[in-house]
Amino acid sequence: MSVKERKANFITQGIILAAASVIVRVIGLIYRIPLARIIGDDGLGAYSNAYEVYNIALLLSTYSIPTAISKLISEREDKKEYGNSFHLLQVGLVFAMAVGLFASLLLFCGADFIAKTVFKEADLSTAIPLKVLAPTIFVFSVTGVIRGFFQGKHTVIPTSISQILEQVVNAVVSVVAAKLLIGYYSASPKISAYGAAGGTLGTLCGALSALLFLLFILCIYYPYLKRRLRKDRVGAYEDKAFLLKILFMTTIPIILNQTVYSISSFLDSVLLNQVFDSKGIEALVRRTLFGRYSSKYRLMTNVPIAVASAIGMAIIPSIVQAHTSKDSRLLRSRIAQAVKLNMMIAMPCAGGMAVLAAPIMQFVFGDTGEALEMTSKMMHMGAASIVFFAYSTATNSILQGVNRMRVPVFHGVISLAIYLVLDLLLLLFTPLGVYSLVIGNMIFPLIISVLNWITLRRELYYVQELDKTFLRTGLCAAFMSIIAMLLYRGMFFLTKHNAVSLLTAIGLAAMVYFVMMVAFRAVDERELRDMPKGVYLVRLAKKFHLM
Repeated sequence: MSVKERKANFITQGIILAAASVIVRVIGLIYRIPLARIIGDDGLGAYSNAYEVYNIALLLSTYSIPTAISKLISEREDKKEYGNSFHLLQVGLVFAMAVGLFASLLLFCGADFIAKTVFKEADLSTAIPLKVLAPTIFVFSVTGVIRGFFQGKHTVIPTSISQILEQVVNAVVSVVAAKLLIGYYSASPKISAYGAAGGTLGTLCGALSALLFLLFILCIYYPYLKRRLRKDRVGAYEDKAFLLKILFMTTIPIILNQTVYSISSFLDSVLLNQVFDSKGIEALVRRTLFGRYSSKYRLMTNVPIAVASAIGMAIIPSIVQAHTSKDSRLLRSRIAQAVKLNMMIAMPCAGGMAVLAAPIMQFVFGDTGEALEMTSKMMHMGAASIVFFAYSTATNSILQGVNRMRVPVFHGVISLAIYLVLDLLLLLFTPLGVYSLVIGNMIFPLIISVLNWITLRRELYYVQELDKTFLRTGLCAAFMSIIAMLLYRGMFFLTKHNAVSLLTAIGLAAMVYFVMMVAFRAVDERELRDMPKGVYLVRLAKKFHLM
């Protein structure tokens, strides 16, 4: 495969996975609308608390396995070591099932203790959805290995389809189960917690559907895999015990990095509950506040951040390939493409969410009155975190791909320590309340971004291009945001309808952003052509005399 073909494939794979992540997040937003209205802010709080604990358990056990498997298999595939690649799949499945089963049992048995000790709940409401979530870790462990196997072979199609299928099933089951359980336990004082358990049941069923789909694809792929094994000329295969050791050693730094990187959400919940409990604020109020922060503000900002994460995962095999071949020019080129693609998505999303915060929250969650004021203020304050998370996520993946596995962990620990001190001081000594978490949510990725920027320059001699990637893209995003706000206000003045005004403003603003990016040469013809449907985009730009 030529350099140009590899480059196009890298971008295509990244955008396919990113597009799947957007679809998944959009589905997630859609089903959260009826779910939020069924279980209320209290139920969302129990749901969010359970999810934060589940995410930490998942991170500590099996969440890093897809990335590790993808990296190790990519290395062996590039050397045509097909036998070692297959043995790595087998070792990965055994390892993941053992760790996943242990983590699931530990979480299920410790749910009551966590609800009582961590979240200071006398009614143990969080324990109910947490117990339903526990088996999902085991299911995800197997699913993750298969996804990493295919991504290591430079295809993200099985991962993308399985993610969409998973979220569709999750959406349907979550809403239906929440509605049924709310009705069945209508006389219970824990009615909201049972509704939240319906939501987490959807997560389990979605994960099961994704696993069944991937097993089906693996069965179809197996005859082709056997033919490739016969072409393996390596000779002596790597011992499975050695492969297990390599997998373990690769997984540990990724676990540390992702745990440090993602534990901030869990610590948000712990800090808020502990500090507010010491101030005499009751559990119901605490769950309501955290539900708005986590399942509304964070959920919305996580949509574009998920795109960055998807591009980050797609980067790894390509970065490994360039690093292994010692092609420093290709490596720097791919880093530049990944960073620019992230900024092209993150900046307009951050600007649009900042200026249209209230209409978005009203449209998506049906917020009104005090709830709308709180959630829209969170979005106004914290929209910039989208850009910081997008950059830090992408650069973490780049550093992992070039075997700087410890660097993101070190940077994450520094940032986490600063974030913890800042959040604690704000919660204890200022009247900011839950808005303290929003400020911490921006500072945490900002520090990681700065440290990663310095490391890329110092260790990979990568000098970040500023003009087109940040300055011009940022100006285009700012102009688009102003246009979006004016369009919304104009449409709302004419129609008095929030949804029509919002959707019209977003659609027209997106067109304005594309025109601005081309007109200001923030993206050139070569870069457009490298993207999926790039020829069509170039033809469209030339038709309107933009290039």
